[in-house]
Amino acid sequence: MTRSFWGSRLAAFALAASLAAMLAGCDGDQLAGGSGRSLSPIPPQTIALMQQMDTATSSPVLIRTYKKEAEFEIWKMKTDGRYALLKTYPMCRWSGQLGPKTREGDRQVPEGFYPITPGQMNPNSNYYLSFNVGYPNAYDRAFGRTGGTIMVHGACSSAGCFSMTDAQIAEIYAIARDAFNGGQREIQMQSYPFHMTAENLAKHRLDPNIDFWKQLKNGSDHFEVTKAEPQVGVCAKRYVFGAPNVGDSNPTGTCPALHRDEQVEADVAAKQARDDAAVAQLVAQGVKPIELVYDDGGQNPSFIGQKGDVSRPDAITASPTEVVLDDKTGQPVPTVVKVAEATQAQHVGAAPVVASAPAQTMVAQAPASSDATPAGSPLSPVGLVGGATDASQSFVKKWLSFGGDAADASSAVKVYEPAQPVPSDVPLPPRRNAANDSASKPQASLKVQSFAARPTQLKPAPGTLALAAAPSQ
Repeated sequence: MTRSFWGSRLAAFALAASLAAMLAGCDGDQLAGGSGRSLSPIPPQTIALMQQMDTATSSPVLIRTYKKEAEFEIWKMKTDGRYALLKTYPMCRWSGQLGPKTREGDRQVPEGFYPITPGQMNPNSNYYLSFNVGYPNAYDRAFGRTGGTIMVHGACSSAGCFSMTDAQIAEIYAIARDAFNGGQREIQMQSYPFHMTAENLAKHRLDPNIDFWKQLKNGSDHFEVTKAEPQVGVCAKRYVFGAPNVGDSNPTGTCPALHRDEQVEADVAAKQARDDAAVAQLVAQGVKPIELVYDDGGQNPSFIGQKGDVSRPDAITASPTEVVLDDKTGQPVPTVVKVAEATQAQHVGAAPVVASAPAQTMVAQAPASSDATPAGSPLSPVGLVGGATDASQSFVKKWLSFGGDAADASSAVKVYEPAQPVPSDVPLPPRRNAANDSASKPQASLKVQSFAARPTQLKPAPGTLALAAAPSQ
């Protein structure tokens, strides 16, 4: 064999390896050369915030994420044992639709409760830094769900992952690393389709995933009431929270008698009742059920107009399509309109687009609890269904079984099938090297948004549908 022959073979092998790395999707296990970026310290400003909120770098961490709002929250345990919100990071990219991940290749970001252990941290990721969220968990396996290697990583590229900027993942990774070094054995990650507010639940009340989302809300309520990490179990193919005697060793078996803290369960039930009343009130006031249809996921509005690498930018150039559903049949209303801010103002009689307040660069405050509804407010349970239509009254009766022990319907989730096959050869953004890290643009990438202002819902002209509730993408 000639030297030129072997040289050409080696060049071809290198090209094939490079292409495989580009097509690896969320697989963060490709080595990036050990840049030492996993040893970067937590920024001094973040350490100062921890000191102000009575916590330390070694204290336990809890993560909460929301797909619709594209937000990634880091919570830290204070010295009194309760968790407090440290930071809310705008998520740079997520893929798929609202709803759980069910199979390999569906591009879905999973929803549920996932444990992250030190062994799932990947300091040599091809996506700057990454850690595996632990999909599939016991609940997913109970339904035979497939797929894996679902990561939180940098590079703003998602094929089923929670994708952040490089600077964001550097800070998140450092916070998790120091918590593990402080003795935390696993970090709980709570992944939600959206914030579990009465408005979101009222709008998505007819979604095929609603029973599953009610289970997630019960776990969210346990956390909101106690500000402690909820104990998670799986039995009878359902999530069970707050019962230490229920693990995940027999997720398809019959649930045992639940041993729970009676006071916590009473507080959770009271919160649930208030939220149920708020949902029913919104339905009685005429809030329409909707379905959001994304081209392929989205990103936080704070990234709009920013230049930089992002996977499938064509899929996030417009807001999702908001399909209004018929309250009786659950089917789409005949006319479906794709709404974009650029065209909304052109509708005759439409209200002008009100620009949202600029995102503020500071730590996001913990969102107000949905159980803090003042008396006499539009969501007050007083006069709950007065003047409601027959359809809304019927829904109120069904909704008030929220969280009960109804027959299992969680297997009837809606499986996301792309309208057209996603090309397998879509190139991902170029990988970063050690010199192209957060030092190149530290301040711009590390902004943490409060997102207090939301886009104002527009009032459409006669004959058009009342759409627009999803944030601009």
